Amino acid sequence: MAIQTATTGDLEQAQNIVIAAWRYTAENNAPCFNLIDHFTLGAGEKQYTFPKVGQATFLGLVDGVDMVDSQDIGLTYVTATPSEVGAKFILTDKLVRQASEDAFTVIGRQLGDGFTRKREGDIITLFASLDYAWGADNAPLGMTQASGIVTLAAVYNFMPPIFVIHHPNAMGTLTKSNVGMLTNLGAVPSTAVAVSAITSQQQVSKLANFFVMSLNGATFYQTAAIPKIGATDSGYGTIASKGAMAIVESKAPYTARERDESLRATEVVMISDYIAVEVDGLMGASARYEIGNIRTT
Repeated sequence: MAIQTATTGDLEQAQNIVIAAWRYTAENNAPCFNLIDHFTLGAGEKQYTFPKVGQATFLGLVDGVDMVDSQDIGLTYVTATPSEVGAKFILTDKLVRQASEDAFTVIGRQLGDGFTRKREGDIITLFASLDYAWGADNAPLGMTQASGIVTLAAVYNFMPPIFVIHHPNAMGTLTKSNVGMLTNLGAVPSTAVAVSAITSQQQVSKLANFFVMSLNGATFYQTAAIPKIGATDSGYGTIASKGAMAIVESKAPYTARERDESLRATEVVMISDYIAVEVDGLMGASARYEIGNIRTT
Protein backbone atom coordinates (compact mmCIF):
# COMPACT_ATOMS: atom_id res chain seq x y z
CA MET A 1 0.00 0.00 0.00
CA ALA A 2 1.42 3.38 -1.01
CA ILE A 3 1.86 5.88 1.82
CA GLN A 4 1.58 9.58 0.94
CA THR A 5 3.56 12.01 3.10
CA ALA A 6 4.08 15.75 3.06
CA THR A 7 7.29 15.30 1.09
CA THR A 8 5.78 13.46 -1.87
CA GLY A 9 3.21 14.10 -4.54
CA ASP A 10 1.48 17.44 -4.92
CA LEU A 11 2.94 18.96 -1.76
CA GLU A 12 6.49 18.33 -2.96
CA GLN A 13 5.66 20.07 -6.24
CA ALA A 14 4.17 22.98 -4.33
CA GLN A 15 7.39 23.35 -2.37
CA ASN A 16 9.31 23.73 -5.61
CA ILE A 17 7.32 26.90 -6.27
CA VAL A 18 9.24 28.53 -3.42
CA ILE A 19 12.35 28.60 -5.58
CA ALA A 20 10.64 30.00 -8.66
CA ALA A 21 8.84 32.71 -6.67
CA TRP A 22 11.84 34.07 -4.79
CA ARG A 23 14.14 33.90 -7.80
CA TYR A 24 11.76 35.95 -9.91
CA THR A 25 11.36 38.57 -7.19
CA ALA A 26 15.01 38.82 -6.19
CA GLU A 27 16.26 39.03 -9.77
CA ASN A 28 13.72 41.46 -11.18
CA ASN A 29 13.20 43.88 -8.28
CA ALA A 30 16.86 44.81 -7.82
CA PRO A 31 18.01 47.77 -9.94
CA CYS A 32 20.95 48.65 -7.67
CA PHE A 33 22.24 45.07 -7.72
CA ASN A 34 22.08 45.00 -11.51
CA LEU A 35 23.96 48.30 -11.89
CA ILE A 36 27.16 47.42 -10.00
CA ASP A 37 29.90 44.82 -10.35
CA HIS A 38 29.52 41.23 -9.11
CA PHE A 39 32.26 38.92 -7.88
CA THR A 40 32.05 35.34 -6.60
CA LEU A 41 34.42 33.60 -4.22
CA GLY A 42 35.50 30.07 -5.05
CA ALA A 43 35.78 27.04 -2.80
CA GLY A 44 38.23 27.62 0.03
CA GLU A 45 38.20 31.41 -0.42
CA LYS A 46 36.95 33.71 2.35
CA GLN A 47 37.87 37.22 1.16
CA TYR A 48 38.08 39.24 -2.04
CA THR A 49 40.82 41.85 -2.43
CA PHE A 50 40.54 44.79 -4.83
CA PRO A 51 43.96 46.30 -5.63
CA LYS A 52 44.31 49.89 -6.84
CA VAL A 53 47.44 51.61 -8.11
CA GLY A 54 48.32 55.28 -7.99
CA GLN A 55 49.02 57.64 -10.90
CA ALA A 56 52.35 58.11 -12.66
CA THR A 57 53.63 61.67 -13.07
CA PHE A 58 55.65 62.65 -16.14
CA LEU A 59 58.26 65.40 -15.83
CA GLY A 60 60.08 67.46 -18.40
CA LEU A 61 63.57 66.20 -19.33
CA VAL A 62 66.78 67.90 -20.43
CA ASP A 63 68.86 66.32 -23.13
CA GLY A 64 71.90 64.56 -21.68
CA VAL A 65 70.64 64.82 -18.06
CA ASP A 66 69.72 61.61 -16.26
CA MET A 67 66.25 61.23 -14.76
CA VAL A 68 66.47 61.47 -10.95
CA ASP A 69 62.88 61.08 -9.80
CA SER A 70 61.30 57.63 -9.82
CA GLN A 71 57.65 56.71 -9.52
CA ASP A 72 55.84 54.97 -6.67
CA ILE A 73 53.31 52.33 -7.71
CA GLY A 74 51.17 53.45 -4.77
CA LEU A 75 49.34 50.17 -4.43
CA THR A 76 46.36 50.16 -2.05
CA TYR A 77 43.76 47.50 -1.28
CA VAL A 78 40.08 47.20 -0.48
CA THR A 79 39.08 43.89 1.09
CA ALA A 80 35.61 42.33 1.20
CA THR A 81 34.64 39.47 3.52
CA PRO A 82 31.07 38.18 3.00
CA SER A 83 28.74 37.32 5.87
CA GLU A 84 25.55 35.27 5.99
CA VAL A 85 21.98 36.56 5.98
CA GLY A 86 18.88 34.41 6.19
CA ALA A 87 15.18 34.05 6.91
CA LYS A 88 13.02 31.10 7.93
CA PHE A 89 9.38 30.02 7.72
CA ILE A 90 7.76 27.01 9.40
CA LEU A 91 4.60 25.80 7.65
CA THR A 92 2.46 23.18 9.30
CA ASP A 93 0.86 20.52 7.14
CA LYS A 94 -2.57 21.66 8.29
CA LEU A 95 -1.88 25.22 7.14
CA VAL A 96 -0.71 23.99 3.75
CA ARG A 97 -3.83 21.85 3.35
CA GLN A 98 -6.31 24.52 4.42
CA ALA A 99 -4.77 27.72 3.04
CA SER A 100 -6.89 29.36 0.34
CA GLU A 101 -3.70 30.12 -1.61
CA ASP A 102 -0.62 27.95 -2.03
CA ALA A 103 1.33 28.70 1.14
CA PHE A 104 4.67 27.85 -0.44
CA THR A 105 4.05 30.29 -3.28
CA VAL A 106 3.20 33.02 -0.76
CA ILE A 107 6.35 32.56 1.31
CA GLY A 108 8.44 32.24 -1.84
CA ARG A 109 7.40 35.74 -2.82
CA GLN A 110 7.95 36.97 0.75
CA LEU A 111 11.45 35.51 0.82
CA GLY A 112 12.33 37.09 -2.52
CA ASP A 113 10.97 40.49 -1.48
CA GLY A 114 12.75 40.34 1.87
CA PHE A 115 16.08 39.33 0.41
CA THR A 116 15.85 42.02 -2.28
CA ARG A 117 15.13 44.70 0.34
CA LYS A 118 18.10 43.56 2.42
CA ARG A 119 20.60 43.41 -0.44
CA GLU A 120 19.38 46.63 -2.11
CA GLY A 121 19.47 48.38 1.28
CA ASP A 122 23.06 47.29 1.82
CA ILE A 123 24.03 48.79 -1.55
CA ILE A 124 22.08 52.01 -0.95
CA THR A 125 23.84 52.46 2.40
CA LEU A 126 27.12 52.76 0.49
CA PHE A 127 25.94 55.86 -1.41
CA ALA A 128 26.52 58.24 1.51
CA SER A 129 30.12 57.06 2.02
CA LEU A 130 31.36 57.70 -1.53
CA ASP A 131 34.14 60.28 -1.74
CA TYR A 132 32.10 63.09 -3.29
CA ALA A 133 28.87 64.55 -1.86
CA TRP A 134 26.65 66.51 -4.24
CA GLY A 135 23.20 67.98 -3.74
CA ALA A 136 21.76 69.04 -0.39
CA ASP A 137 18.73 68.85 1.87
CA ASN A 138 15.74 70.75 0.43
CA ALA A 139 17.27 70.64 -3.06
CA PRO A 140 14.99 69.31 -5.83
CA LEU A 141 16.45 67.16 -8.59
CA GLY A 142 15.81 69.33 -11.65
CA MET A 143 17.49 69.50 -15.02
CA THR A 144 20.04 72.00 -13.69
CA GLN A 145 21.04 69.62 -10.91
CA ALA A 146 21.03 66.55 -13.17
CA SER A 147 23.24 68.31 -15.71
CA GLY A 148 25.47 69.48 -12.87
CA ILE A 149 26.21 66.07 -11.39
CA VAL A 150 26.74 64.51 -14.81
CA THR A 151 29.16 67.30 -15.70
CA LEU A 152 31.04 66.91 -12.40
CA ALA A 153 31.33 63.18 -13.04
CA ALA A 154 33.19 64.06 -16.24
CA VAL A 155 35.32 66.67 -14.46
CA TYR A 156 36.37 64.14 -11.82
CA ASN A 157 37.02 61.45 -14.42
CA PHE A 158 34.39 58.90 -13.39
CA MET A 159 35.07 55.87 -15.53
CA PRO A 160 32.26 54.95 -17.95
CA PRO A 161 29.76 53.41 -17.81
CA ILE A 162 28.12 55.87 -15.40
CA PHE A 163 24.65 55.57 -13.86
CA VAL A 164 22.41 57.72 -11.67
CA ILE A 165 19.81 56.16 -9.42
CA HIS A 166 17.37 57.93 -7.13
CA HIS A 167 13.90 57.75 -5.61
CA PRO A 168 10.90 57.88 -7.99
CA ASN A 169 9.77 61.15 -6.36
CA ALA A 170 13.12 62.76 -7.17
CA MET A 171 12.97 61.44 -10.73
CA GLY A 172 9.36 62.57 -10.97
CA THR A 173 10.41 66.11 -10.09
CA LEU A 174 13.06 65.95 -12.80
CA THR A 175 10.75 64.69 -15.51
CA LYS A 176 7.72 66.73 -14.49
CA SER A 177 9.47 70.09 -14.62
CA ASN A 178 11.48 69.36 -17.75
CA VAL A 179 9.22 67.22 -19.88
CA GLY A 180 9.52 69.65 -22.79
CA MET A 181 13.30 69.34 -22.82
CA LEU A 182 13.56 65.55 -22.76
CA THR A 183 12.69 63.30 -25.65
CA ASN A 184 12.99 59.82 -24.15
CA LEU A 185 11.14 60.03 -20.85
CA GLY A 186 9.72 56.72 -19.73
CA ALA A 187 11.11 54.91 -22.74
CA VAL A 188 12.69 51.52 -22.36
CA PRO A 189 16.42 52.01 -22.99
CA SER A 190 17.69 50.89 -26.35
CA THR A 191 20.21 48.08 -26.45
CA ALA A 192 22.94 50.58 -27.35
CA VAL A 193 22.17 52.88 -24.41
CA ALA A 194 21.58 50.11 -21.89
CA VAL A 195 24.63 48.04 -22.70
CA SER A 196 26.76 51.14 -22.23
CA ALA A 197 25.71 51.12 -18.59
CA ILE A 198 25.55 47.42 -17.82
CA THR A 199 27.09 44.20 -18.97
CA SER A 200 24.53 41.95 -20.59
CA GLN A 201 21.27 41.92 -22.50
CA GLN A 202 19.78 39.89 -19.62
CA GLN A 203 20.46 42.78 -17.25
CA VAL A 204 18.99 45.21 -19.79
CA SER A 205 15.64 43.44 -19.51
CA LYS A 206 15.80 43.47 -15.70
CA LEU A 207 16.52 47.20 -15.59
CA ALA A 208 14.01 48.27 -18.25
CA ASN A 209 11.23 48.93 -15.71
CA PHE A 210 13.49 51.23 -13.69
CA PHE A 211 14.94 53.28 -16.57
CA VAL A 212 14.00 56.98 -16.65
CA MET A 213 16.26 58.77 -19.15
CA SER A 214 19.81 59.23 -20.37
CA LEU A 215 21.81 62.45 -20.25
CA ASN A 216 25.29 63.01 -21.71
CA GLY A 217 26.19 59.34 -21.50
CA ALA A 218 24.80 58.73 -17.99
CA THR A 219 21.71 56.55 -17.60
CA PHE A 220 19.13 57.47 -14.95
CA TYR A 221 17.20 54.84 -12.96
CA GLN A 222 14.79 54.88 -10.04
CA THR A 223 14.13 52.75 -6.96
CA ALA A 224 11.65 53.29 -4.17
CA ALA A 225 14.04 51.53 -1.76
CA ILE A 226 15.93 54.80 -1.11
CA PRO A 227 14.87 56.01 2.38
CA LYS A 228 14.48 59.50 3.75
CA ILE A 229 17.36 60.83 5.86
CA GLY A 230 16.12 61.15 9.43
CA ALA A 231 13.23 63.61 9.74
CA THR A 232 14.00 65.29 6.40
CA ASP A 233 12.32 64.78 3.03
CA SER A 234 15.63 64.23 1.26
CA GLY A 235 17.45 60.99 0.48
CA TYR A 236 20.79 59.78 -0.83
CA GLY A 237 20.83 58.57 -4.40
CA THR A 238 24.07 58.28 -6.32
CA ILE A 239 25.91 58.98 -9.54
CA ALA A 240 28.67 56.44 -9.96
CA SER A 241 30.76 54.33 -12.25
CA LYS A 242 29.72 50.71 -12.47
CA GLY A 243 32.96 49.72 -10.75
CA ALA A 244 32.62 52.10 -7.79
CA MET A 245 30.71 49.48 -5.77
CA ALA A 246 30.37 45.73 -5.92
CA ILE A 247 28.63 42.69 -4.49
CA VAL A 248 30.96 39.88 -3.45
CA GLU A 249 29.22 36.53 -2.99
CA SER A 250 30.56 33.55 -1.18
CA LYS A 251 27.26 31.71 -1.62
CA ALA A 252 24.46 32.79 -3.93
CA PRO A 253 20.99 32.91 -2.33
CA TYR A 254 19.37 29.50 -2.03
CA THR A 255 16.43 27.83 -0.32
CA ALA A 256 16.41 24.63 1.68
CA ARG A 257 13.72 22.75 3.55
CA GLU A 258 13.62 20.26 6.36
CA ARG A 259 10.82 18.09 7.67
CA ASP A 260 9.81 17.99 11.33
CA GLU A 261 7.50 14.97 11.49
CA SER A 262 6.63 15.34 15.18
CA LEU A 263 5.60 18.94 14.51
CA ARG A 264 3.92 17.89 11.22
CA ALA A 265 5.55 20.82 9.51
CA THR A 266 8.12 21.85 6.95
CA GLU A 267 10.85 24.36 7.72
CA VAL A 268 11.84 26.53 4.75
CA VAL A 269 14.94 28.71 4.93
CA MET A 270 16.59 31.13 2.52
CA ILE A 271 20.26 31.91 3.02
CA SER A 272 22.92 33.92 1.23
CA ASP A 273 26.54 34.80 2.02
CA TYR A 274 27.59 38.14 0.52
CA ILE A 275 28.80 41.69 1.17
CA ALA A 276 28.14 45.02 -0.54
CA VAL A 277 31.41 46.94 -0.69
CA GLU A 278 32.76 50.29 -1.88
CA VAL A 279 35.55 49.46 -4.32
CA ASP A 280 36.61 52.95 -5.41
CA GLY A 281 34.95 55.92 -3.70
CA LEU A 282 36.58 58.35 -6.14
CA MET A 283 34.39 56.87 -8.89
CA GLY A 284 31.11 57.92 -7.27
CA ALA A 285 29.22 60.59 -5.36
CA SER A 286 26.21 60.71 -3.12
CA ALA A 287 23.37 62.74 -4.64
CA ARG A 288 21.12 64.19 -1.93
CA TYR A 289 17.82 65.48 -3.25
CA GLU A 290 14.21 65.80 -2.11
CA ILE A 291 12.17 62.58 -2.23
CA GLY A 292 8.94 63.74 -0.60
CA ASN A 293 5.73 63.06 -2.49
CA ILE A 294 5.35 65.37 -5.49
CA ARG A 295 2.16 67.23 -6.36
CA THR A 296 -0.37 65.45 -8.52
CA THR A 297 -2.74 68.39 -8.98
